Amino acid sequence: MKGVSATPSYVVMQPTTLCNLDCAYCYLPFRKDDKRMPVAVAAAVAEAVAPWSRTQRFSIVWHGGEPLAAGRDHLAALFAPFGPAVEHHIQTNATLIDDAWCDFFQAHDVRVSVSVDGPEHRNGERVTRGHRPAYDRIARGIRVLRRRDIPFSALCVVGRPEPGLATELYDYFLDLGCEVLGINVEEQEGVNERTNRHPAADVTAFWSELVAAWRRDPRIHLREIEWSLRYAAAVLDGNADAVLPRRLDPIPTVAHDGSVVLLSPELAGFHDPRYGDFTSGNVLTTPLAQILAGAAGTPWIAEFLEGVEACRRTCPYFGFCGGAHAANRYFEHGRFDVTETDHCRNSKIRLLEGVLDHARDHEPTAV
Repeated sequence: MKGVSATPSYVVMQPTTLCNLDCAYCYLPFRKDDKRMPVAVAAAVAEAVAPWSRTQRFSIVWHGGEPLAAGRDHLAALFAPFGPAVEHHIQTNATLIDDAWCDFFQAHDVRVSVSVDGPEHRNGERVTRGHRPAYDRIARGIRVLRRRDIPFSALCVVGRPEPGLATELYDYFLDLGCEVLGINVEEQEGVNERTNRHPAADVTAFWSELVAAWRRDPRIHLREIEWSLRYAAAVLDGNADAVLPRRLDPIPTVAHDGSVVLLSPELAGFHDPRYGDFTSGNVLTTPLAQILAGAAGTPWIAEFLEGVEACRRTCPYFGFCGGAHAANRYFEHGRFDVTETDHCRNSKIRLLEGVLDHARDHEPTAV
């Protein structure tokens, strides 16, 4: 895996910067402002996406702010230029979901992912603008999805891995009815400056316990665990080099104003004296394909690619993760050519170690 691909597998779109919640761990800098994406931005992206969507499965991921805060009429207008060839995904806090939104999801074949951190007492960081608990509103929205038989995924942020938590979370999400579950250990990024350093043994034990919970009842697709098992199987089969793509997915994130940040959506909206605003162009003035073709010319990306090569040379886990993420490097270390981050310790190294620990603890006994 070397360099950045000129063809993405999906595009992240920011229909509005506004979010109606004020979660303590959120990284977004402008979530109190209602800056909405003009339809002209969506049209420019749709023009670029059209040839890609004819040759591969292609997704548009609507991610805010809170995408539903843009309103149904405006979101429909943003969808319109793309036509039927793309898949639309929405990452939502679920607080605004009602029957009218479910009608919208079904009419546009939207794939829904809900952000919720487990049982009510695990959602203390997820609060309204008035700093009141948001869980009841989240749960109400999920109940509407279930009543309307709309499949959904779930995304859970874990602030502090600890014994017993993984089993509690997995049992909760089994009852919740989601089809896919992603687990994110809280990250230090964006405006969230809280440290995410935890004892290695605790994090490894959390992932190992999660594997055990999943194996007892694997009805949910568990994102991190299944990816780890695919990698382990590839190593055993001698195909580990084929797990990672040949080039990095550019993951273009198109902000509300059409500006494009590559590789790390979390960098959108930030400015640095050395790197500027991290953008590689704007779709209103430069075609997205041209922006992607010139990715390596963006100074911070060139520095990041040096960091990826440093990871390749020094880290035994490189084949599993492909190098620490750009935003984690920057927000933890202030630059991109560093290697190991707390995020990759928590969510890559300890993850793989936890899966392997579980496998070792459950090896068949020789007879």
